[in-house]
Amino acid sequence: MQKPILLSGVAPSGVMHIGNYLGAISQWVAMQETHSVSVMIADLHAITVPQEPAALRENTLRMARLLIACGINPEQSILFVQSHVPAHAELAWILNTMTPLGELERMTQFKDKRDRQSDTYAGLFNYPVLMAADILLYQTDAVPVGEDQKQHIELARSLAKRFNNRFGETFKIPEGIILKDTGRIMGLDDPIKKMSKSAASANNYIALLDEPDEIRRKIKIAVTDSGADVAYDEEQKPAISNLLRIFSAFSGSPVADIENRYRGKTYSTFKDDLAECVIEKLTPLRARYRELSADKESVLAILRAGAARARASAEKTLRTAQEKIGFL
Repeated sequence: MQKPILLSGVAPSGVMHIGNYLGAISQWVAMQETHSVSVMIADLHAITVPQEPAALRENTLRMARLLIACGINPEQSILFVQSHVPAHAELAWILNTMTPLGELERMTQFKDKRDRQSDTYAGLFNYPVLMAADILLYQTDAVPVGEDQKQHIELARSLAKRFNNRFGETFKIPEGIILKDTGRIMGLDDPIKKMSKSAASANNYIALLDEPDEIRRKIKIAVTDSGADVAYDEEQKPAISNLLRIFSAFSGSPVADIENRYRGKTYSTFKDDLAECVIEKLTPLRARYRELSADKESVLAILRAGAARARASAEKTLRTAQEKIGFL
């Protein structure tokens, strides 16, 4: 029986933190057992905001190494760079001609990003259509997303239905998979906002490549709540609740068990143990990343092979769509 097709994408950036890992990547890794997984390094999406060329190239390679170190298995899944498959941009243009302006204007992520930037370009406005093309090219069954991406899945579904109704059955209608609760990893310095690599301070997040002493330092200075109880209460104790979620995700122990273990103990003791738990889990990942960094050609070979496999599927869908709309 053929496994359902799952597509995930991640923009190449200089930093990947534990929020990214727990909220998305570790779940993609687990889904490799039940789905036919493709993971795309979304460099076309990355250039919707200005990029330094050398940094973009290095960040793309760094992201590939990190994904493999996290457990994305190139023999089991397809790992590729978005720009290595031209069909993404070609299908996006076709879909742009069928996307009402009002649907894009209602995208909340565009509004948020526009308000944070001094200049806004058409690529940022249109990137939900490119995301729809990413998904539809591979006849994707499932797309794992956070709550903030649900609008984009709905647009992909809407465009697929619109195209199919007008030109005949062409695209599979994808389903969004809302990721588990571990996606709600908040900032160490602000438990009200999600952990973010773009935060004003690096003390907001734990990067996957942070050294052990840096992890200990960041957790030691992480904000806590009033009182002294290590107890889960999102309203009254959002900071400790966030640290408990992290501890639970990395240790595999239920939050209630961790609460019991630290009943009557200090925040300091709890934080010390949390730091060692995170360090233990990230040490093999950092070691694998270093191995991959020493062998650049092997990573490039993986990306070339992944792009070839992705192109075979994507170009088949694109040619069908082009024929349906009347291209010669």
